[in-house]
Amino acid sequence: MPRTTNSDSYCNTILRGEALAKLQELPDEHVDTIVTSPPYFRQRDYADVNQLGHEASAAAYVERLTEILGEARRVLKKSGSLWLVIGDKYDRGRLLGVPWRAALSLQDDGWILRSDIVWHKPNAMPSSVKNRPTTDHEYVFFFTKHKDYFYDADAIREPHVTFSSQSRMRGGRNHFFRRGSTPEQGKNSGDSNLHDARWDQAFHPKGRNKRTVWSIPLSKFREAHFAVFPETLVETCISAGCPPQGLVLDPFLGSGTTAVVACRLGRNYLGIDCNSDYCDMARRRLKGAGRQIPPGPRLFED
Repeated sequence: MPRTTNSDSYCNTILRGEALAKLQELPDEHVDTIVTSPPYFRQRDYADVNQLGHEASAAAYVERLTEILGEARRVLKKSGSLWLVIGDKYDRGRLLGVPWRAALSLQDDGWILRSDIVWHKPNAMPSSVKNRPTTDHEYVFFFTKHKDYFYDADAIREPHVTFSSQSRMRGGRNHFFRRGSTPEQGKNSGDSNLHDARWDQAFHPKGRNKRTVWSIPLSKFREAHFAVFPETLVETCISAGCPPQGLVLDPFLGSGTTAVVACRLGRNYLGIDCNSDYCDMARRRLKGAGRQIPPGPRLFED
């Protein structure tokens, strides 16, 4: 049965509690997008008996994460999306493959996997390992609830490379602006702009479509003793997945980065976290944002 909870009570709000239990309180199709980085498997102790990440096995972790995000899918609008940032784990020298286990489990549960994105961390911590490469990436999985969904490609376009010094096109740049310099066969066949040497009209004026490798440094927040969700990473996900004045949900809010970025971008937020210290930390960050918090209810519920 559809939930009839007053949805106004769940806007610009932080809820303290276990993610699944709090999600079950929320109304159907309430949020526009979900941007989250759940606790990683056996990575950190959040000092709560209900915390995610301390399951007996990677399979049990994935099963519980799938259950939580399945409830989040009910809360998501039909046009909504999920942006899931998740890292892997080594166990006795074996890489567990947690991100892809989770992605495939969510896909089996009903989510539509639209893209796998590699978050490259140029300032990743050095590693003393000598028998494998040092890990400097995590995954961002882009899921949707339905085949028709909101996605603003223009909001996250990248600068074109073709006309820059970074271009690596075969033959250099000698074919630019020369009539007939592009072969009629292949991927550019039938493109009159290219064959008439009108290269400037063959590319989107706002930049090229976003690629699937994002190079974004780790961030620090002075109150947190660990690296936090980079605001640039969250900004990309929200800009692409949430319409203006829309509502962004993070069911594992942590230090509050998703909520802070949502406010800065003119969106509303809804956060959930089981740790009261993190809830307080997020509230202080939002209070510091002050003028950037959008109008409407600003309730902090336990």
